[in-house]
Amino acid sequence: MVLISCSVELAEGKRYDRFGFYSARTRLTVKINVIGTSGSGKTTLARRIADELAIPYIEMDRLYWRPNWQGTADDAFLEKLEHALSASQNWVLDGNYNRTRPVKWRNVDLVVWVDYGFVRTLYQAVIRAIKRAWHQHELWPGTGNKESFRRAFFSRESIIIWTIKTWRNNRRRYQVDMQNPDYAHIRFIRITRRAQAEMLISSLKSYS
Repeated sequence: MVLISCSVELAEGKRYDRFGFYSARTRLTVKINVIGTSGSGKTTLARRIADELAIPYIEMDRLYWRPNWQGTADDAFLEKLEHALSASQNWVLDGNYNRTRPVKWRNVDLVVWVDYGFVRTLYQAVIRAIKRAWHQHELWPGTGNKESFRRAFFSRESIIIWTIKTWRNNRRRYQVDMQNPDYAHIRFIRITRRAQAEMLISSLKSYS
């Protein structure tokens, strides 16, 4: 597990910064997965990282959701994910979908876990749901899927209920993952404060 540490010089001659990024002749080679409970702000952070590094941003929700809020079957979803990840040497992947870990974490270098407190995460989820329902923007091009107040707050598919139900379980699961020897090849960063997220973005500027 790697959180925020000092730069170190490894035996193979690659210099890692405090967040585990390394450069070779100023060229960044990295595959990143940003995870976190719905409402944590993982999408915002994932987009910022991708923009700063000028590498592809891949949103798992966009791969999963079909028109009329129909999900994609697991086999097809994994195939789409595999194709998206193999299309580029470097990428930032936004999303959890724990059943996809055998694919998404196979070659990942860095997992950034956005782990803000429950109250803040729930607040952000509520504000996001209100904005989406009010503005009625299509969430993923070509799907026609839009958030509604009924769906967001008063249905079995409520993203607010989902946030409440999964926040604690996600925290436990990710803590176990960080200690799992099967993931020893992965560098984990746990972001618990906004200042840490800003430090992460700042650390990328030398690679952009």
